[in-house]
Amino acid sequence: MGAMNFLQDKKMQVVAFSSSAIALYGYDQGMMSLINTNKNYLATMGIASDSPQVGVIVAVYYLGCSIGAVLFSWFADRFGRKPALFGCLATASLGNLIMFISGLGYSQGALAVMYLGRVVMGLGVGGVDSVVPVYSSELSSDDARGKALAQEFQANIFGLNMAFAINLAVTVELGKRNEWAWRIPIIAMQIYPVVLMVFINALPESPRWLVFHDKQDKATASLKEFLDDEEAKQKCEDLVEASKEESGHKIGYWDMFTPGHDQFHPTMLTIMGQVNQALTGYGAVSVYGPQIFELLGYAVRTSEYLTQANYVSYLLLMTFAWLLIDALGRRTIMLFGSGTLTICFLLLAVFGGLAYHASDLRIHTDAVAVPGIVVLFIATGAFGIGWLTPVWLIPTEIYPTAARANGTAVSVIIWGLANFTITLLTPLMFNNLKFWLFLVFAGTNLFAGVWTYLYSPETGGRAFEENQEFFKSAKEEGSWRVGRVREGEFRWLPYPKPDGEEGESQPLLRRVRDQVES
Repeated sequence: MGAMNFLQDKKMQVVAFSSSAIALYGYDQGMMSLINTNKNYLATMGIASDSPQVGVIVAVYYLGCSIGAVLFSWFADRFGRKPALFGCLATASLGNLIMFISGLGYSQGALAVMYLGRVVMGLGVGGVDSVVPVYSSELSSDDARGKALAQEFQANIFGLNMAFAINLAVTVELGKRNEWAWRIPIIAMQIYPVVLMVFINALPESPRWLVFHDKQDKATASLKEFLDDEEAKQKCEDLVEASKEESGHKIGYWDMFTPGHDQFHPTMLTIMGQVNQALTGYGAVSVYGPQIFELLGYAVRTSEYLTQANYVSYLLLMTFAWLLIDALGRRTIMLFGSGTLTICFLLLAVFGGLAYHASDLRIHTDAVAVPGIVVLFIATGAFGIGWLTPVWLIPTEIYPTAARANGTAVSVIIWGLANFTITLLTPLMFNNLKFWLFLVFAGTNLFAGVWTYLYSPETGGRAFEENQEFFKSAKEEGSWRVGRVREGEFRWLPYPKPDGEEGESQPLLRRVRDQVES
C-alpha cells in the first residue's frame, strides 16, 4: 500500500528525490573523513598524513561547489529546474568517477587527477545544493516548506552515515593500507546520481518557473499533479498575478550586491546566514570527527566507532528539525542552536584540556572523555536541529521569482567559500591549538546567535510575497533590526487561529501535532 501511495503521490516523490539529491553532500563529508587517514591513499597521492595537502584536497571541493552554484542556477532560470538538476547529477557522477580512477594503475599525476575529480564533483553538488532548495520550496505549501527541506537534510545526514559506515566497514575488513578500502567508498556514491537521473523524468516541473516563462498551460498541468482541477486553475491564476507584478524586473548578481537595491538586504541576510553556519564549526566537525575523539583521549579505532555513533545520533535527532522548524520557526531554532552550541563548546574546551593533560593530572581518560562525548553528541544534535536547514531555506523564501535561483546560488557560493576556509584551517588549528580550538568555536557560535537575534527575520508560515514586505518596510524605516521593523512583527511565526483567522497565536503543541500528522 505504501509503495502504491508513493507511485501516485507526486509530493512524496519530490521529497524523496530532493532528499536523495541532498544526500550527495552528506555522503562526501562521511566519505572523506576516513579516506584522509588511509595509508595507501596518502601514498598514492604522494603526500604525508600531516601535509596541508590533505586539507586542501577536501577543501577544493567547496570551491567547485561555489562555481557550480552560479552555473546551474543560471541554467535553472534559463531552461528549467528539472534540466538543471539532471545536469548537476551528471556532473557529480563524472567527478566521482574521476576521483575513483585517480592513481588506479598509475602514480604519476594521481594527485592532479584527484584534484580535478574533487572540483568536478563539487560543481555538480554545488548545483544540487543551489537548485534543489528552490525546486522543493516552489512545490511546497507556505506552512510546510520547512518540514520538506528539513526532511531532505535529514537524508543528507543519512548520506553521511552511509558513507562513513561503508568506509569504516571496508577499513576494518581490509585495513588502512589497502587500496580498495578508499576506492570502494568513492565509487559506491554513484548509486545516488545514477538512480536519480533515471527517476527525474517522472517529476513535475516547478509551476512558478513555468508561469514566469509564459507557460501557463504547462504550469496548470504541473499543479494538477498535486491539486484537483479547480484548485490548480486558481493557484495558476495567483502565480500569474504574482508574475505580472515581477515582470520587467530582471535582477542580476550586480543588482543583488548594490547597496540601495531592493535585493541588497535579502542578499546580505543570505550571506550572513551561511557565514554564521560555517562559524558554528560543524563543517569541520563532520569531516574531522575521528580526530576530535582522539583529542578527547581515545585510540584511533575507538574514535572511528564513536564518530559513527555520533552520526547515527545526528540522523535520529534531525527528526526534531522537521517537527519544529514550522512549529517554532527558523529564527527561534537558530537561536536555540547557537545558545546550545556555545555552552557545549565551552564545556568541550574544559574536557578537552583535562583529557590532554590527563596523565599529568592523573585523571582516568574516561572520567573526562565520557562527559566530553555526551556534550559533543548534544552539540551535533543542536547544530542539526538549529542550523543545518534554516540557512538553506531562508533564501528560497525571501526573494522574488526573478532572483530566487540567483539568491540560492549566492547562498551556495558563500557556503562553499566559508567551508573551504574552515575546512582548510581546521587541521592546522587542531595541530596548533589542540583543545583551545573549542574555545574559538564557542566564541564564533556566540557571535552567530547575537547576529541572528538582531537581524534575522522569521520567514516561516508566510507567502514569499509577504516575506518581501519585511524588506520593503525595513528600507522605509531605515533599519535592519528585526525588533524595529513593523513593531517586531517578524520576530515570530504568524500563528493563525484554528479557524484560519489572523491575529491569535495557535498553541505550539497543536502546531507540532499538525506537523507529525502531516
